[in-house]
Amino acid sequence: DERLRGFEDPAGQAILGDLLLSFCFENRSRALGRKEPVIRVFPAHYFASWVDLPDKVANLRHVPEAIVAMLANQDGPIVNVTAEGTRTWFPVATRFQENVLLRPFLRGVKHEGELSSRTADRFDEAVPVGIDELLMIRVAQWLKEAPDRARGRDEERIPNQRPLAEQAARNFSEDMRRFVRAYSGVVPRPVFVELLESCMAVGLSTVLRSTARLLFAWAESGEVLPRSQETPLPLFVDCSNGVNQRLRASAEDSFDEFLRQVGTLPPIFSALRILDFAVRTDPRLRQLHVESAPSARDWVRLLGDVLHGRHERAPAIHDDLARKAEQLAQELEAEYPQAARILRGEETQPNVVWRLAEALVFPLGRKNTSDNLMHFIDGAFCLGRTSGLAVKRRTLRTVPETGKKVWVDLRCAVLSEPVLDYLVHLHLLPSGNKAGTRALSFRDFLRVLRERYGLYADEAPPGLSLSNELLQANRAALERRLRDLGLLVSVSDAEAMKSLRPRFLPVGSDELD
Repeated sequence: DERLRGFEDPAGQAILGDLLLSFCFENRSRALGRKEPVIRVFPAHYFASWVDLPDKVANLRHVPEAIVAMLANQDGPIVNVTAEGTRTWFPVATRFQENVLLRPFLRGVKHEGELSSRTADRFDEAVPVGIDELLMIRVAQWLKEAPDRARGRDEERIPNQRPLAEQAARNFSEDMRRFVRAYSGVVPRPVFVELLESCMAVGLSTVLRSTARLLFAWAESGEVLPRSQETPLPLFVDCSNGVNQRLRASAEDSFDEFLRQVGTLPPIFSALRILDFAVRTDPRLRQLHVESAPSARDWVRLLGDVLHGRHERAPAIHDDLARKAEQLAQELEAEYPQAARILRGEETQPNVVWRLAEALVFPLGRKNTSDNLMHFIDGAFCLGRTSGLAVKRRTLRTVPETGKKVWVDLRCAVLSEPVLDYLVHLHLLPSGNKAGTRALSFRDFLRVLRERYGLYADEAPPGLSLSNELLQANRAALERRLRDLGLLVSVSDAEAMKSLRPRFLPVGSDELD
């Protein structure tokens, strides 16, 4: 391409390959080399969206759609094109320059032709851009057009389904809006992209843990806790990043407890699907017209009433499910006798919904369901990434019953440098749309981590016993790392005199407050 000259010989192609791997692409398993399969495209510029998704996008299923639904915050069952005159920070499929999330990546982009055209986006060659942006633009120009929308799903439009944990979703949307508006124009682009990934890790992991807690409460009582009582499942974070082995072990114990809890989610998911089908096909309940989108709280509450027998139609639905359970038990008896016993185990579980849920999960295999859930958890925490919220290590453990040594994966929550950078800069912003920064003490920052994100650094989370000595060591490690990053200043050793400060001034600031 004449717009990208000087790389024709082998040495030039090698240099170009290294540039692309540095700024635009990532190889599978982060392998080095110019002939490895590319697994990821970095958002160096808006034109990165011109690189198509792979044929199989199962690992991305519903996650981008959920993020769009949270940010757009529209009414109705489908995310629609934002109408003219609608005030929003995240317009959809129109007014790209006004979209807070897209605006930092739109340098030099102009639109020519119909909005729906896949070739309407153009780059103004007179606009200066960085080498990372220019490489991404040239790749897109070589592709000649944006990819067609993803096909082969139930419907091509984005379902407007927001998480059950509405407060956590609202916090995620607010955090992203405030951070991007304040720092997108002042933080160097590679650093900004890394901090934006940390925003995703913190936000999605908090939504996941808050939703899990809501589902546990729903399974027990059939009620959906009000937004004011939403709290994420707690995690103890290793602020030493693995340097202190005792802190690392405690954080691994905390994460193991979290995994043990979420490991009971598959039967709850199964029960929700069973009840969803039963209620939607019941002619009398269908007449209630209870909406399940964009918020499913009322719908899940109705399913809970049916589950616990509080609704007048519950006996009829339970009787119908009992007949289906017996038919299913007869079909599974030969190949899956244990599943058939679960379906007929009224003595151990009188509620037919839970028997059906357990029996339907059983043939899938515990390893299959737990592996799928683990992949989702690892993705939400951005496990192992420099901008992520958790790390994993492989070690040998002895099985107490047999004395045999086996390899196990241990995970723990950590506050990486990008996560700390993101959280400090975000919470130094004043409330509302005020410019500048606000005063934030180190003690208040720790309180924000606990109350807003369920991340415990200087206190033991509920259910985990930790010595005061260990907690003080964790606090000191976090304080030391913040000071090394230039994010903490202290006039004296007094707690009230330790305050946080940004490394980057937000938009509209002339000097540090």
